[in-house]
Amino acid sequence: MASDSFSDFFYAAPDGLKLHARIYGAANSGGWPVVCLPGLTRNARDFHEIALYLSSKAKTRRKVVAFDYRGRGRSDYDPDISHYNVGVEAGDVLAGLLALGIEEAGFIGTSRGGLIIHVLGELKPAALKAIVLNDIGPVIEAEGLAHIRSYLDRAPKPKSFAEAVDAQRRVHGTGFPALTDADWARMVGAICRDTGAGLVPDFDPALAETLGDVDFSKPLPDLWPQFDALAAVPLLAIRGGNSTLLSTATLEEMGKRHPGMETITVEGQGHAPLLDTGELPKKIADFLDRAEAQSK
Repeated sequence: MASDSFSDFFYAAPDGLKLHARIYGAANSGGWPVVCLPGLTRNARDFHEIALYLSSKAKTRRKVVAFDYRGRGRSDYDPDISHYNVGVEAGDVLAGLLALGIEEAGFIGTSRGGLIIHVLGELKPAALKAIVLNDIGPVIEAEGLAHIRSYLDRAPKPKSFAEAVDAQRRVHGTGFPALTDADWARMVGAICRDTGAGLVPDFDPALAETLGDVDFSKPLPDLWPQFDALAAVPLLAIRGGNSTLLSTATLEEMGKRHPGMETITVEGQGHAPLLDTGELPKKIADFLDRAEAQSK
């Protein structure tokens, strides 16, 4: 199956599970490819607009690969929910890169995707040529993760697309006052699928159980050692101005530990900013171009 703008790629995880990714600009070879890694319950469709920009509109037109983790999008659900963890998912991404013949790339990670990038820095550091972290860092604020768990526990069950948009506005509207009607519609189109009886979030409902044992009254484990290991990799950190997951204090500390880090704060958006809004696509493309030029 393919559209005019991307093709579907299926491959086997190390344990045999059938996984999926979207490939944009498959014939592009003028610069580093770009690997897009979504959030906890999100999927490859989150990156559709920015993947189109990077593969067909930017100054350097790049091959873009957007992954569906196991249990999300068009990847198979895992009967063992203990496999829904960052380590296993990082291994799945490496298996996908191997199947595609990609040895190095620029990486864009939203939320969970950014955590996976930290792990990839340990497993295969040579693959990381440039990194964009979207509203994620080595410290996760418990408040933000608690909000995610609360949302998953009370996920709405809309009967129509319009109801789904209204539901997203009710839950997230306070944190995202900058979004337009078109932005909300694109968001819903990315995170939901139509079952015929109504729209449902496009992920395994069992994912909510993976947060069930987290004690939000205590600080969550951090990834500072893994972040420090990325110090030589060009890095762009994006933070939603209303984010409850990535604090300004953590962002400042990231800058101290990674002196070359570039930052963008997206006002009027929370966790996590939509990467296809405003000037973000161009800014991300320009960052990748600078990083690649500096590497030569």
